[in-house]
Amino acid sequence: MRKLFSSILFLCVAMVVLASTGAHAQATRTWVSGVGDDVNPCSRTAPCKTFAGAISKTAAGGEIDVLDPGGFGAVTITKSITIDGGGTLASVLASATNGINVNAGASDVIILRNLSINGAGTTLGVNGVNFLAGRKLIIENCTIENFSQSAISITPTGAAQAVISDSTLKVSAFGIKISTANATDAVSVLVSNTKTILNSNAGVSATVPAGKPGMGVFLDRLISEFNSTGVLASGSGATVTVGNSIIQGNTSGVVQTGGGAVSSFKTNEISNNGADGTPLTGISLN
Repeated sequence: MRKLFSSILFLCVAMVVLASTGAHAQATRTWVSGVGDDVNPCSRTAPCKTFAGAISKTAAGGEIDVLDPGGFGAVTITKSITIDGGGTLASVLASATNGINVNAGASDVIILRNLSINGAGTTLGVNGVNFLAGRKLIIENCTIENFSQSAISITPTGAAQAVISDSTLKVSAFGIKISTANATDAVSVLVSNTKTILNSNAGVSATVPAGKPGMGVFLDRLISEFNSTGVLASGSGATVTVGNSIIQGNTSGVVQTGGGAVSSFKTNEISNNGADGTPLTGISLN
């Protein structure tokens, strides 16, 4: 009888331990809500309140989705993840800080989709998205505005790629600021069907400091208007290629300095700037 009682007791303890472990396991899909709570498991029926609360309960490679309108707070991303605000207003209000820090592993892929990121005034928020480390950053259908430094800052430490599409980047110091100052390898950036408007510095800035790896920046269907500079390439190894784009109404349209190069597919409209600037000899479409 004693032996039987011991066996039953052991089984009960094991079940409690397993249940406890399962309760704290990370899910591949989690949810946030404007009326959620970060003590919740971030399930669809018990969502979290913030992205920061949900990310710790989301497995690497998983996805955080938004159930209803709300402001979900600044967050630091350290692993492969997708944050998707599709179908509702998914906002990050970032006063005196970065909206989303991406400081992930060398093979991690981060996707930010359908988000509104607001710096609460150009003297308050720092960077909307601050890409420091990771293999790939993908930004789709986002509006990022009112940041004192950049709507999107891309300064990775290693080889990295960024793809920005269907987005609006505005009323910041820079729309997109790319630099290889901290990089140990080349950086590639594709910007597609995106607006950089009303920024006090450059709409798109690509900078390679002396002795640092180069970069390739590809701009397709970019609208860069009412910035100080439409497109800037600075430093030897900063290579920007532009096609099907509109660069107009800026103080300076295209600026190449210190060995930086802007090439054109000859399918662009560069006009009505204080100084339009002239891209290098056009690239053949054939």
